[in-house]
Amino acid sequence: MAATKGLAEQLPPLSPQEALVEANRCLFCYDAPCTHACPTHIDIPRFIKKISTDNLIGSARTILEANLLGATCARVCPVQELCEGACVLGHDHNPIMIGRLQRYAMDHVSGKDVVKRAPQNGRSVAVIGSGPAGLSCAGELARRGHSVTIFEKRPLGGGLSTYGIIALREPIEASLEEVRMIESLGVHIETGAELGLNLTLEDLRKRFDAIFLSPGLGATQVMGIPGEELIVDGLDYIEQSKLNPSGMCIGRNVLVIGAGNTAIDCATVAKRLGADQVTMIYRRSEHEMSAYPHEYDFVKKEGVEFRFLTQPVRVLSDGGRVTGLACVHMELGEPDSSGRRSAQPAGNGEFVIPADQIVKAVGQQKPPLAQMLGLEVDRGFIKVNTDLETSLTGVFAGGDCIRAKNSASTVMAVQDGKLAAAAIHLRLNTGNTNG
Repeated sequence: MAATKGLAEQLPPLSPQEALVEANRCLFCYDAPCTHACPTHIDIPRFIKKISTDNLIGSARTILEANLLGATCARVCPVQELCEGACVLGHDHNPIMIGRLQRYAMDHVSGKDVVKRAPQNGRSVAVIGSGPAGLSCAGELARRGHSVTIFEKRPLGGGLSTYGIIALREPIEASLEEVRMIESLGVHIETGAELGLNLTLEDLRKRFDAIFLSPGLGATQVMGIPGEELIVDGLDYIEQSKLNPSGMCIGRNVLVIGAGNTAIDCATVAKRLGADQVTMIYRRSEHEMSAYPHEYDFVKKEGVEFRFLTQPVRVLSDGGRVTGLACVHMELGEPDSSGRRSAQPAGNGEFVIPADQIVKAVGQQKPPLAQMLGLEVDRGFIKVNTDLETSLTGVFAGGDCIRAKNSASTVMAVQDGKLAAAAIHLRLNTGNTNG
């Protein structure tokens, strides 16, 4: 499952000398803006100070106190938009490399037992899904003394960290090592277990004192255009690039439909695994892209081209082989429910973009679990209260499945898991369980 050379981790680990020099650049701000900018509120000056004194275990513990998935977040967090973006040195100098310093500390304790656990208290919690929210919730509950079982439908734990983030940003080994760390806290992970298939909510509510739902989102959205069956699913594309990159079929002229971070990952995979030309197709302009600005800059430097204000209408093929994508020009109108200007056909006919492979990354469907379980929803997402409890007493939820507002991210999912664990722990301590 090792990545090919083209998809090897983008940033090398810091050497001890590099980490020491970088840590000593930190001003160790009081009431530090970087800590406020971190959704999990890691005490960043504190963990960096410990690196500067060569106390790497203490540094890692500081990180893990706030974020049990510190190794993943060090790699995949949009630090340019969060902690490093808030660094006071960023105005006139280069911001501290907070993400790389966090990775340096976390890599040092990989495979070591550094998280303290409370004695078992006899209470049990079921967690559905082993993505960042589920792992975070499970780990936080386990170190408070609860017995936790994660039910994961896939063969491997880790959710999108394992399957859906390109190896360039997080190798599969790094994700699985973090899964093992959560297991080392006493969490049991049962794979091949899916709610609605071989698990029922009624049975789980009888067996466990509380339930946390973190199923993520559903399949990639259907575009509803002729020939869509010939389009490659973007999430499958990324998954294959992590599990079997040498066995992938990469086109020479690849089109990627979408302009979010997943679409950029798909374009990067295609470019780095041998495509001669990669073009991203987006119905709005670059100003409405949901991808992070630094990701947009990155993929342009990779040589990926863009066709903005372009809407696919049908796939062209010959004998089942893709030959192109018929599109229409678009123009922008008034803002829609997303706050972005809506795209409308400009009315000047179709045109064809040649291609021999088309990949779609146009967002995922709302969580199907909500409807199946009869949960209240907000715009299709699972509705929760301030304690992250759903409309069913004792059933909590977090991660992408509740993200009706604001953008979804790994670090936000981790924070959801942490907050839900605190609420579940408090609920169970009061003796008010769902049983």
